[in-house]
Amino acid sequence: MALPVVKTERLYRQIANAIMAGIKRGEFIAGGMLPPERELAKQLGGQPVFKCVKR
Repeated sequence: MALPVVKTERLYRQIANAIMAGIKRGEFIAGGMLPPERELAKQLGGQPVFKCVKR
């Protein structure tokens, strides 16, 4: 029995995609400032990887 291939996306990429989706929905302004790191972490489930995404 073969197991299905599980594709996982790195957490920093999920966060970047969520921010880009927020820009498309008009929640964030392209080129504008994002909310403070703590507030953004709360909105995205408290993930502590924003320092990695900022690079």
